Amino acid sequence: MGVHARGSGGSGAATNGDLRIDLLGPVRARRGDTALALGPIRRQAVLAALILRAPSFVTHHQILADVWGADPPATGRQVLPSYVYALRKTLDAAAAGPDRSVIHSGRGGYRFVPAEARTDLAELAEEASLARQAKVTGDLDTALELGGRALELFRGEPLPGLPGPLADSERQRLARRRRTLHQDRAECLLALGRYPDALDELLAAPLAQPHDEPLAALRMRALYGSGRQAEALAVHQETRRRLLDDLGVEPGEELRGVHQAVLRRDDRLLLGRAAGPHAAAVLAPRSNPPAQAVPDLAQAVPEHRLGDGSDQAVVPRARHSDLPGDTACLVGRASELALLTAPMSPTAVSVVAVDGTAGVGKTALVVRAAWSLADAYPDGCLFVDLHAHGAPHERGGPRRALRRLLRTVRAGGDALPDAPHDAEDLDDLVTAWRAATSSLRLLVVVDDARSAEQVRPLLPAGPGSRVLVTGRQRLPGLDADLRLTVEPLGTGDAVGLLRELLGEPRADHEPEAALELARRCGGLPLALRIASARLQNRPSWSLAFLAGRMSDDARSLGELRAEDRSVEAAFRMSYDQLTPEQQRTFRALGLVPTAGFDALTLAAMLGDSRENAEDLLEGLVDASLLQQPHPGRYRLHDLVRAHARRLAGEAPEQADADRAAVLRLYTAAGRMAGDWGPEGFSTGPDVTTSLFGSWREASAWLHAAGGELVDVVAYAAAADRFDEACWIAEALIEYLVRQGQYHECRAALDLALPCADLATDRRMPVSLRNWSGMVDLYLGRLRRARTWFTEALRHGGDRCDPRERARSIAGTGVTAWMLGDIEAAVTHLDEAVSLTARLDDSWLAGISLCSLGAIRSQQGRHEKAFEHNAAALAIAEKNGRPRTISNVLCFAADTHVALGQYTEAKDLLRRAAELAREAEDLPLRAASLSRLATVEQLEGRLHAAVETHHRALAALTPHASAGLEMEVRIRLGSTYAAAGRRTEARHEFQAALALPGAGDHPRQFGLARDGLSDMG
Repeated sequence: MGVHARGSGGSGAATNGDLRIDLLGPVRARRGDTALALGPIRRQAVLAALILRAPSFVTHHQILADVWGADPPATGRQVLPSYVYALRKTLDAAAAGPDRSVIHSGRGGYRFVPAEARTDLAELAEEASLARQAKVTGDLDTALELGGRALELFRGEPLPGLPGPLADSERQRLARRRRTLHQDRAECLLALGRYPDALDELLAAPLAQPHDEPLAALRMRALYGSGRQAEALAVHQETRRRLLDDLGVEPGEELRGVHQAVLRRDDRLLLGRAAGPHAAAVLAPRSNPPAQAVPDLAQAVPEHRLGDGSDQAVVPRARHSDLPGDTACLVGRASELALLTAPMSPTAVSVVAVDGTAGVGKTALVVRAAWSLADAYPDGCLFVDLHAHGAPHERGGPRRALRRLLRTVRAGGDALPDAPHDAEDLDDLVTAWRAATSSLRLLVVVDDARSAEQVRPLLPAGPGSRVLVTGRQRLPGLDADLRLTVEPLGTGDAVGLLRELLGEPRADHEPEAALELARRCGGLPLALRIASARLQNRPSWSLAFLAGRMSDDARSLGELRAEDRSVEAAFRMSYDQLTPEQQRTFRALGLVPTAGFDALTLAAMLGDSRENAEDLLEGLVDASLLQQPHPGRYRLHDLVRAHARRLAGEAPEQADADRAAVLRLYTAAGRMAGDWGPEGFSTGPDVTTSLFGSWREASAWLHAAGGELVDVVAYAAAADRFDEACWIAEALIEYLVRQGQYHECRAALDLALPCADLATDRRMPVSLRNWSGMVDLYLGRLRRARTWFTEALRHGGDRCDPRERARSIAGTGVTAWMLGDIEAAVTHLDEAVSLTARLDDSWLAGISLCSLGAIRSQQGRHEKAFEHNAAALAIAEKNGRPRTISNVLCFAADTHVALGQYTEAKDLLRRAAELAREAEDLPLRAASLSRLATVEQLEGRLHAAVETHHRALAALTPHASAGLEMEVRIRLGSTYAAAGRRTEARHEFQAALALPGAGDHPRQFGLARDGLSDMG
């Protein structure tokens, strides 16, 4: 059936069929089978505003604000009636009267009547609502079908090109709706066990905002369900790196929870939580402007004379452009392009300096910007390549560049004969260049500059001229109006570039392999282009095959080579131009075990001061070989690190010394930060003269490392540094416990335990088993803890280190107490106290005495309990560690509570909570506050008790032990119940029972269940 359009000035529609208006793509209207011409874009925007606000009455003022924003035309109120008249003539059925029009008039405004037309927006709302209802009721197949139908309504970007703030906000809202539909479908597919389909759905989603944690969580669950746990963890690592680099924040609670669930293989949690989609914006490639399309602007170039003393005239000439061809694919650089092409002063020479690591795409970006700006520079667009990082014979100084530039702007290419570089005075060339350009408006691109001294002579003099400078080296000595560092592409943009280079069918056929390949290339456009070229030249290779060949650092660099192009060669050029001291620094940084590091890390490796190390690091930042995501924190790009590590391997003795130094630093930090102190370790490196002045300084340094501490243990183990792997794990456990990071404790121990049997330090098999028992004690896994302590005693045998034997015995005693075997507990703890008296082990003495005091208090022997607590407090205060003192005060407070001495107990608990805060031990602070709230409840101060319990909950981290959180919530529930607030009490008991791993804590589980039962 033929379709014809009609103009807005016609009479009625050709047919009287149903009216249909679509906004989920270019705005269009049809009546029956006839397409209706809606006229100019502003008229379409008025129609869209009326539809979007329907069925409300929309005033003239509101329509003008929706379409024109804050600056409506003065004649706006006169324009609107003509727009509405034209729309009515186009949209209304033939012979329809005013009462049947789709747009009703009222005093001072209009109303769109939804009943008179069908819109795709209404259908979208209906389909999406039905899909969500089906999902909620568990009808997942129906939800998938309805969600797919809703997505089919989108015909591209909604309302494209429509002006005004309302259209802008609606485009964003509909983009979110679209992503939500994809998310819902992915969640349904996950629930149905269709994990590969869920991954496909996520990749089909439209591009989202950066740093989308819900997407990462959902992707991790889909990968985990597909049996790809390692890849799921890699997603978390990449997302966390991006959040830290770009925003300076750690991942939120949801993503951390999914990460922990993947680590502990928590199927129930991973298959039951939803997340949201994410991708990054892609800048569509622009066509290369053909040379013949550049207009002849010869008449715009006035005649003038050179300022070098000659009488030679510069005759009028056509605009010259020697810009390189624009790249066909430029992805993910929209914000950078906006900065580079933003208006600048028309009366001055504007300079923009662009830097970035090798292969990041600086030249391609600047050339694209130059082509976009070309029409604004009628006197020419010039390109100068200084080859600062090229071969020696290619490098040119400002003399050679100036001579070529002068030839370009002067009449006749042979007017300036060649001369040796040093045979001509640079000042004379600069004077001639400035005189020649004083009346010209030029765009000059200076590529691959190394210093400000190279660039300054090349700056033209004409007002309104613009100079775009690129280089790997930052140019602080150049007066620039804008400085821009080009960063590697994010994962989403990197995948987008792969899709452009390889073609969407091939890339989309292996979405997960495309993601992995993008990660392996580290978001470097050069690496992605070389990888794509290799795949194009080898059609039989799959993306997964190439990603597999790049599975380690050495192979990654080896695969990223194509004829004369090589990522490693690009890095090597930057390295070769460093000073010897900077080269030494760069090689050392390749051996740092974490992605992020600080000046102290380098100082320890070089045996230098922190100040000198920081100067060296800043020099590498200026050379674009090192990134600085936050002040004082540095990181190497993954491929740059691989190159640095390869260079370090060329000097194996130095590399071994650097690796040993950095691992010793982490051992020192852990030992200084822990309650044992350096003197509590009888074997391993001597760290008494470490780079840390106090335990607080060491703790703060570890805190800056964030979630990468376990990676240090893995690094040492992978390097066959078995003793160091054990020493670091042993030293870090106390710090990680203090942060409530019990799963990280478990991961570190799991990595170190196999090394213990290969280590030369024979204390390690016992020590690591003792710590495994302690971690399980904190987690409430009492029988597993008892097994660890038993194994530790067995491994130690008769020749066991005395400290480790005492710790095994004390751990066995504490476990027996918590399991209810009081007699065995007292026997073991008494033996531990006796052993510690000879060992001067204050940490262990405090634990043993406090545990004995608690047991005696439970037995009603309060005087004996006070005696044990007093002895423990004296030891703790001599030691001076606030965490140890806080622990003892909590135990002493329990004895006062048992005697009804509430005032004394509160004083001790307030001090304990403050010391825990000072020690940055959040679990201990939560426990202290919860005890304090219980005392307040016993005094009858229920309102104060509720507030204190909430302070305790606020102190808990997402990593906190489920047993501790259950304890706090049970006590809060009991307080609510005592206050007659049954609903809140029921909620807390239910929350305690619903915590992951609640069943691993039978005592707390029983208390919560009983409390809930009492609520009815």
